[in-house]
Amino acid sequence: MQSKTLMVVGMHRSGTSLITNWLHRCGLQIGEHLLEPGKGNVEGHFEDVQFLRIHEEILISNDFPSSGYVYDKKIDISIYHLERLKSVIKVKNQLYKQWGWKEPRTCLFLDLYRELLPDSKYLVIMRDHGSVVHSMLKRDFALFENKYLSRKLFQRLVWLYFRRGNRRKKFYQNNAECYLKIWIEYNEHILNMLEDLPVKDYIVINYSLLGKHDKKVFSALTKTWQFALNYFPFKEVYNKSLISKPVDISPFIHDSALLVKAKNIEQEFEKYIRDY
Repeated sequence: MQSKTLMVVGMHRSGTSLITNWLHRCGLQIGEHLLEPGKGNVEGHFEDVQFLRIHEEILISNDFPSSGYVYDKKIDISIYHLERLKSVIKVKNQLYKQWGWKEPRTCLFLDLYRELLPDSKYLVIMRDHGSVVHSMLKRDFALFENKYLSRKLFQRLVWLYFRRGNRRKKFYQNNAECYLKIWIEYNEHILNMLEDLPVKDYIVINYSLLGKHDKKVFSALTKTWQFALNYFPFKEVYNKSLISKPVDISPFIHDSALLVKAKNIEQEFEKYIRDY
Protein backbone atom coordinates (compact mmCIF):
# COMPACT_ATOMS: atom_id res chain seq x y z
CA MET A 1 0.00 0.00 0.00
CA GLN A 2 1.33 3.45 -0.98
CA SER A 3 2.25 5.71 1.95
CA LYS A 4 0.33 8.93 2.43
CA THR A 5 2.58 11.97 2.14
CA LEU A 6 1.97 15.55 3.19
CA MET A 7 4.19 18.46 2.18
CA VAL A 8 3.96 21.63 4.25
CA VAL A 9 4.79 24.31 1.70
CA GLY A 10 5.54 27.94 2.45
CA MET A 11 8.10 30.71 2.32
CA HIS A 12 10.66 31.24 5.09
CA ARG A 13 9.13 33.02 8.13
CA SER A 14 5.59 32.15 7.04
CA GLY A 15 4.60 30.10 10.07
CA THR A 16 5.47 26.71 8.60
CA SER A 17 7.40 25.72 11.74
CA LEU A 18 4.39 26.56 13.90
CA ILE A 19 2.01 24.57 11.75
CA THR A 20 4.35 21.60 11.41
CA ASN A 21 4.70 21.58 15.19
CA TRP A 22 0.90 21.33 15.36
CA LEU A 23 0.86 18.45 12.83
CA HIS A 24 3.58 16.72 14.85
CA ARG A 25 1.43 17.05 17.99
CA CYS A 26 -1.46 15.57 16.03
CA GLY A 27 0.70 12.50 15.32
CA LEU A 28 2.19 13.04 11.87
CA GLN A 29 5.67 11.63 11.33
CA ILE A 30 7.68 14.69 10.21
CA GLY A 31 11.23 13.31 10.30
CA GLU A 32 13.58 11.12 12.29
CA HIS A 33 16.04 13.96 12.89
CA LEU A 34 14.74 17.50 13.23
CA LEU A 35 16.69 20.75 13.07
CA GLU A 36 17.37 22.05 16.56
CA PRO A 37 15.82 25.31 17.84
CA GLY A 38 17.75 28.47 17.10
CA LYS A 39 17.54 32.24 17.20
CA GLY A 40 14.28 33.23 15.54
CA ASN A 41 12.77 29.77 16.09
CA VAL A 42 13.28 29.20 19.80
CA GLU A 43 10.53 26.57 19.98
CA GLY A 44 11.96 24.55 17.10
CA HIS A 45 12.09 24.53 13.30
CA PHE A 46 10.46 21.10 12.93
CA GLU A 47 12.47 20.61 9.74
CA ASP A 48 13.52 17.18 8.51
CA VAL A 49 17.34 17.41 8.46
CA GLN A 50 17.62 14.89 5.61
CA PHE A 51 15.67 17.09 3.20
CA LEU A 52 17.30 20.25 4.55
CA ARG A 53 20.86 19.01 3.97
CA ILE A 54 20.14 17.77 0.45
CA HIS A 55 18.47 21.07 -0.46
CA GLU A 56 21.45 22.99 0.93
CA GLU A 57 23.89 20.82 -1.02
CA ILE A 58 21.96 21.34 -4.25
CA LEU A 59 22.03 25.11 -3.77
CA ILE A 60 25.74 25.14 -2.93
CA SER A 61 26.54 22.99 -5.97
CA ASN A 62 24.87 25.71 -8.07
CA ASP A 63 26.97 28.39 -6.33
CA PHE A 64 23.89 29.74 -4.55
CA PRO A 65 23.60 30.47 -0.80
CA SER A 66 22.52 27.44 1.22
CA SER A 67 19.90 29.65 2.90
CA GLY A 68 17.79 29.42 -0.25
CA TYR A 69 17.69 33.21 -0.42
CA VAL A 70 17.62 33.22 -4.23
CA TYR A 71 15.49 34.68 -7.00
CA ASP A 72 15.55 34.67 -10.80
CA LYS A 73 17.87 31.66 -10.75
CA LYS A 74 17.72 28.30 -12.49
CA ILE A 75 18.68 25.49 -10.15
CA ASP A 76 20.21 22.38 -11.70
CA ILE A 77 19.88 19.09 -9.84
CA SER A 78 22.61 16.51 -10.35
CA ILE A 79 21.93 12.80 -10.76
CA TYR A 80 23.72 12.29 -7.44
CA HIS A 81 21.31 14.55 -5.53
CA LEU A 82 18.31 13.19 -7.41
CA GLU A 83 19.20 9.64 -6.40
CA ARG A 84 19.72 10.71 -2.79
CA LEU A 85 16.23 12.21 -2.71
CA LYS A 86 14.78 9.08 -4.24
CA SER A 87 16.55 6.98 -1.62
CA VAL A 88 15.24 9.10 1.30
CA ILE A 89 11.69 8.91 -0.06
CA LYS A 90 11.93 5.16 -0.64
CA VAL A 91 13.08 4.48 2.92
CA LYS A 92 10.36 6.69 4.43
CA ASN A 93 7.71 4.95 2.34
CA GLN A 94 8.96 1.61 3.62
CA LEU A 95 9.01 2.75 7.25
CA TYR A 96 5.79 4.73 7.54
CA LYS A 97 2.20 4.44 6.34
CA GLN A 98 1.98 8.24 6.49
CA TRP A 99 4.61 10.91 6.76
CA GLY A 100 5.41 14.46 5.78
CA TRP A 101 7.92 17.24 6.06
CA LYS A 102 8.43 20.96 6.17
CA GLU A 103 11.48 22.71 4.76
CA PRO A 104 11.02 26.15 3.13
CA ARG A 105 13.52 25.46 0.32
CA THR A 106 11.12 22.75 -0.84
CA CYS A 107 9.32 25.60 -2.65
CA LEU A 108 12.25 25.82 -5.05
CA PHE A 109 11.92 22.14 -6.03
CA LEU A 110 8.16 21.65 -6.30
CA ASP A 111 8.27 20.46 -9.93
CA LEU A 112 10.73 17.75 -8.94
CA TYR A 113 8.70 16.60 -5.93
CA ARG A 114 5.55 16.37 -7.99
CA GLU A 115 7.39 13.81 -10.13
CA LEU A 116 8.86 11.93 -7.18
CA LEU A 117 5.65 11.95 -5.10
CA PRO A 118 2.78 12.23 -7.59
CA ASP A 119 0.15 11.31 -4.98
CA SER A 120 1.33 13.71 -2.29
CA LYS A 121 -0.99 16.19 -0.61
CA TYR A 122 0.00 19.82 -0.02
CA LEU A 123 -0.72 22.05 2.95
CA VAL A 124 0.21 25.48 1.62
CA ILE A 125 0.83 28.29 4.11
CA MET A 126 0.41 31.86 2.93
CA ARG A 127 1.67 34.89 4.84
CA ASP A 128 1.59 38.46 3.57
CA HIS A 129 4.79 39.91 2.12
CA GLY A 130 5.12 42.72 4.66
CA SER A 131 5.03 40.40 7.67
CA VAL A 132 7.44 37.91 6.11
CA VAL A 133 9.99 40.51 5.00
CA HIS A 134 9.88 42.24 8.36
CA SER A 135 10.30 38.92 10.18
CA MET A 136 13.33 38.10 8.00
CA LEU A 137 14.85 41.52 8.64
CA LYS A 138 14.23 41.29 12.37
CA ARG A 139 15.68 37.78 12.65
CA ASP A 140 18.73 38.46 10.48
CA PHE A 141 19.51 41.78 12.16
CA ALA A 142 19.43 40.00 15.52
CA LEU A 143 22.01 37.54 14.17
CA PHE A 144 24.08 40.45 12.83
CA GLU A 145 24.18 42.29 16.15
CA ASN A 146 25.25 39.26 18.16
CA LYS A 147 28.90 40.20 17.69
CA TYR A 148 28.25 43.58 19.36
CA LEU A 149 26.20 42.14 22.20
CA SER A 150 29.00 39.68 23.00
CA ARG A 151 31.53 42.47 23.65
CA LYS A 152 32.43 44.14 26.94
CA LEU A 153 29.86 46.18 28.85
CA PHE A 154 30.96 49.64 27.64
CA GLN A 155 30.97 48.55 23.97
CA ARG A 156 27.55 46.93 24.39
CA LEU A 157 26.14 50.15 25.84
CA VAL A 158 27.57 52.22 22.99
CA TRP A 159 25.98 49.81 20.51
CA LEU A 160 22.60 49.72 22.24
CA TYR A 161 22.20 53.45 22.90
CA PHE A 162 24.11 55.17 20.09
CA ARG A 163 24.72 52.93 17.10
CA ARG A 164 22.02 50.28 16.99
CA GLY A 165 19.19 52.42 15.64
CA ASN A 166 21.12 53.76 12.65
CA ARG A 167 22.67 50.39 11.84
CA ARG A 168 19.28 48.70 11.95
CA LYS A 169 17.79 51.29 9.60
CA LYS A 170 20.69 50.83 7.19
CA PHE A 171 20.38 47.04 7.43
CA TYR A 172 16.68 47.24 6.58
CA GLN A 173 17.35 49.60 3.67
CA ASN A 174 20.06 47.32 2.28
CA ASN A 175 18.14 44.05 2.58
CA ALA A 176 14.37 44.62 2.45
CA GLU A 177 14.11 44.73 -1.33
CA CYS A 178 16.18 41.56 -1.73
CA TYR A 179 14.00 39.74 0.80
CA LEU A 180 10.86 40.90 -1.01
CA LYS A 181 12.22 39.48 -4.28
CA ILE A 182 12.80 36.18 -2.49
CA TRP A 183 9.21 36.21 -1.15
CA ILE A 184 7.97 36.79 -4.71
CA GLU A 185 10.15 33.97 -6.08
CA TYR A 186 8.97 31.39 -3.55
CA ASN A 187 5.31 32.27 -3.86
CA GLU A 188 5.43 32.28 -7.65
CA HIS A 189 6.75 28.71 -7.46
CA ILE A 190 3.80 27.81 -5.24
CA LEU A 191 1.26 29.50 -7.51
CA ASN A 192 2.69 27.74 -10.56
CA MET A 193 2.18 24.43 -8.78
CA LEU A 194 -1.36 25.26 -7.67
CA GLU A 195 -2.38 26.16 -11.23
CA ASP A 196 -1.72 22.57 -12.33
CA LEU A 197 -2.67 20.74 -9.16
CA PRO A 198 -6.10 19.12 -8.74
CA VAL A 199 -8.21 20.92 -6.13
CA LYS A 200 -8.49 17.70 -4.13
CA ASP A 201 -4.73 17.61 -3.54
CA TYR A 202 -4.12 20.89 -1.74
CA ILE A 203 -5.25 23.11 1.11
CA VAL A 204 -4.19 26.76 1.15
CA ILE A 205 -4.51 28.66 4.40
CA ASN A 206 -3.38 31.96 5.81
CA TYR A 207 -1.39 30.91 8.88
CA SER A 208 -2.84 33.70 11.00
CA LEU A 209 -6.32 32.17 10.60
CA LEU A 210 -5.43 28.62 11.56
CA GLY A 211 -6.25 29.30 15.20
CA LYS A 212 -9.87 29.88 14.16
CA HIS A 213 -10.09 27.09 11.62
CA ASP A 214 -7.82 24.34 12.96
CA LYS A 215 -10.74 21.92 13.37
CA LYS A 216 -11.80 22.44 9.76
CA VAL A 217 -8.27 21.87 8.51
CA PHE A 218 -7.93 18.82 10.78
CA SER A 219 -11.19 17.46 9.37
CA ALA A 220 -9.91 17.90 5.83
CA LEU A 221 -6.68 16.11 6.71
CA THR A 222 -8.42 13.17 8.39
CA LYS A 223 -11.75 12.81 6.60
CA THR A 224 -10.93 13.99 3.08
CA TRP A 225 -7.31 12.88 2.85
CA GLN A 226 -7.64 9.99 5.31
CA PHE A 227 -4.57 10.78 7.44
CA ALA A 228 -4.75 8.93 10.77
CA LEU A 229 -4.24 11.78 13.26
CA ASN A 230 -5.41 12.76 16.73
CA TYR A 231 -6.76 16.27 17.19
CA PHE A 232 -4.55 18.64 19.17
CA PRO A 233 -5.73 22.26 19.69
CA PHE A 234 -3.68 24.68 17.62
CA LYS A 235 -3.91 27.26 20.40
CA GLU A 236 -1.72 24.96 22.52
CA VAL A 237 1.26 25.50 20.18
CA TYR A 238 0.50 29.09 19.15
CA ASN A 239 2.61 31.59 21.09
CA LYS A 240 1.45 35.07 20.17
CA SER A 241 4.52 36.70 21.75
CA LEU A 242 6.77 35.02 19.15
CA ILE A 243 4.82 36.35 16.16
CA SER A 244 6.10 39.56 14.55
CA LYS A 245 3.60 42.37 14.26
CA PRO A 246 2.79 43.64 10.74
CA VAL A 247 5.07 46.49 9.67
CA ASP A 248 4.97 48.75 6.62
CA ILE A 249 8.09 47.84 4.66
CA SER A 250 7.38 50.18 1.73
CA PRO A 251 9.82 52.91 2.96
CA PHE A 252 12.65 50.38 2.50
CA ILE A 253 11.64 49.27 -1.02
CA HIS A 254 13.23 51.26 -3.85
CA ASP A 255 11.31 49.63 -6.70
CA SER A 256 7.59 50.25 -6.12
CA ALA A 257 6.74 47.76 -8.90
CA LEU A 258 7.84 44.97 -6.53
CA LEU A 259 5.20 46.02 -4.01
CA VAL A 260 2.54 45.96 -6.73
CA LYS A 261 3.71 42.50 -7.82
CA ALA A 262 3.61 41.21 -4.24
CA LYS A 263 0.07 42.52 -3.75
CA ASN A 264 -1.02 40.85 -6.99
CA ILE A 265 0.44 37.54 -5.79
CA GLU A 266 -1.48 37.83 -2.52
CA GLN A 267 -4.69 38.47 -4.47
CA GLU A 268 -3.93 35.49 -6.71
CA PHE A 269 -3.67 33.26 -3.64
CA GLU A 270 -7.16 34.26 -2.55
CA LYS A 271 -8.79 32.16 -5.26
CA TYR A 272 -7.13 29.03 -3.87
CA ILE A 273 -8.31 29.58 -0.29
CA ARG A 274 -11.62 27.86 0.27
CA ASP A 275 -13.95 27.05 3.13
CA TYR A 276 -13.02 23.63 4.53
